[in-house]
Amino acid sequence: MAVSAETLDLVAAKAAEGRVARRISNEVVEALRGEGFFRHFTPAAFGGREGKPQDFFLDQIAIAERDMSTAWALGIVAVHNYQIALMDPKTQGEVFADGPDAMISSSYNPVGAKVEQVDGGFMLSGRWGWSSGCLHCNWVLLGGIVAGEGHRTFLVPAGDYRIEDTWRTMGLQGTGSNDIVIDTPVFVPAHRTHKQMDGFNSVHHQTNPVYDLPWAQVFIRVVNMSAVGAVRHAIALFRDRVGIASTDMSKSAADPDVLDRIARASNLAEECLTVMVSNFRAMEAADWQPALLDRVRYRYQASLVADRCIEAMNLLMDVAGGRSVYLGSEMQDLWHDVRMSRAHVANNPVGFARNYANVLMGADNADYFL
Repeated sequence: MAVSAETLDLVAAKAAEGRVARRISNEVVEALRGEGFFRHFTPAAFGGREGKPQDFFLDQIAIAERDMSTAWALGIVAVHNYQIALMDPKTQGEVFADGPDAMISSSYNPVGAKVEQVDGGFMLSGRWGWSSGCLHCNWVLLGGIVAGEGHRTFLVPAGDYRIEDTWRTMGLQGTGSNDIVIDTPVFVPAHRTHKQMDGFNSVHHQTNPVYDLPWAQVFIRVVNMSAVGAVRHAIALFRDRVGIASTDMSKSAADPDVLDRIARASNLAEECLTVMVSNFRAMEAADWQPALLDRVRYRYQASLVADRCIEAMNLLMDVAGGRSVYLGSEMQDLWHDVRMSRAHVANNPVGFARNYANVLMGADNADYFL
């Protein structure tokens, strides 16, 4: 699948509106729904595409070239249907009862969660932040710690939680990544939960081998590849010479330093893209069952994308001209958007570098979300 030019134009046209409203335009959501964006990972039994990850991320990048917030938030929403496909068949039937385009937000950080195991399931309450796209969703996936077991994801319907408007940020404003709050404990049946180790061990009930790929290998890419599209967007601003300099861009475009920076910035982003595509093609060649060392390496490489794209944006911002310092500058907005992506825990490479090096040197893997 490739998102149509008409829908991409709509994404671009609604980007500024989304930044002000601090949420994605409903018109954009419906256009992408019509394109089948949200059913990419939905099982075929429920009308989905059972698509390849690399194809999905190419679409996400194309959307991000028009608006990174749209790509970030709706990419995260859409990727959750892969996790749902790994869960209990009863859960899949509940989520996809209204069609293959289910929209689910998430917040996996368990710090604010309270979990009590009871007969048939769990009582869940607490507060979770950064739930991107939650205003458009009717389910949420929430992280929590089960005593004696570890991390588990809990699927909760919209009627059991509230959304608190907290999203006032320096970038990615359109993602609407508000807080999810459950004040009074709600019951979550066991079949609506997903053990971290089941995701790690690729436990599922599907027949398509694409679902043999560990869940984390799909998710960790959705929170960084949109930055590649944002860098491409910034380079397009230079090319089109729109509102990014206080001087004649025809002169700047002939400056060897400017040209060198554009080339380096583009190369940084394209290297990230090349690594991503190469990794997923290697996973496909391995029948979607990569070796553990490869999984550790792929996670580390994914965590580098935000830093690479920040480096690219810094190269461009330094020569973007005087107009770029004003609030509302499109270049400044992109610079902030890409920097915001680094705040996600999956985009901090330090721990992943240490784990990769340790495994290379013969130690045991210490990361079970890969």
